[in-house]
Amino acid sequence: MSVRFSAGHFRQGSVNVKIAITGKGGVGKTTLAAGLAKLFAQRGYEVYAVDADPDISLGTTLGVPEEQLAAQPPMLEMKELIAERTGGGGLVYILNPEVDDILEGYAINVGNIKLLRMGAVKHASSNCYCPENAFLNAAINSLLLGNREIVILDMGAGIEQLTRGTARGVDMLLIVTEPTRVSVDTAHVIQRLAGEMDVPRVKVVGNKIRSAKEREFLTASFAPGELLGFLEFDETLWERAMMEDPQGLEEVLLQAVSRVFDQILREVGEVKSQTK
Repeated sequence: MSVRFSAGHFRQGSVNVKIAITGKGGVGKTTLAAGLAKLFAQRGYEVYAVDADPDISLGTTLGVPEEQLAAQPPMLEMKELIAERTGGGGLVYILNPEVDDILEGYAINVGNIKLLRMGAVKHASSNCYCPENAFLNAAINSLLLGNREIVILDMGAGIEQLTRGTARGVDMLLIVTEPTRVSVDTAHVIQRLAGEMDVPRVKVVGNKIRSAKEREFLTASFAPGELLGFLEFDETLWERAMMEDPQGLEEVLLQAVSRVFDQILREVGEVKSQTK
């Protein structure tokens, strides 16, 4: 599929945009990931929304019914499939198993969005999970490094997945932060690690902003150009997210995320132009 933005954010021709989203736990990564996936889908893109967060809540935020989520377990729980693709159990296993066919067959379709539930990537020190880690990393890297239209990767909290290299090949890494010192410190650590991995563009999004003082705090915490924009704290979004059947959540979600969507388009467009 060849898609063009009328605003000229991207060069003409096929667009393969990969955006990874991370940050400290609880800052609103999944909210931003779901909103971006829906906004890109509304513009006619085929979107791969990858839930690589241990909480696997991206599907719920996207509006997928609980029974449908329950019927498609995270890839980490597919023990037989993992064993087949990684060469079985034991200490010897395939580091880069073939997974391309799996990505299509196990996706949950939400309109133009294909949801892939990865599950939690275990720590490298957990030896019994090495085949599982190899399987999940291959799946994630296949999307991030492959010829896909739009990939939105909702990463786990903090920096653990970055140290594994699961952010390789992304066009942009978005770090979500709240206006707190701990959250900002985490964002700075992620910025450093992303720089060591040569991620082309790393930007920060301030979330849950309630006052001008909080805006000023975040603005002063980052160098000029690092802070992409702000998402205001939305009481309606917060309340509806707690409901079992959050009617109207999508509309509120899109209104909130649309405030930084255009900035993200411009940033990705610039880095794509530089790499072609």
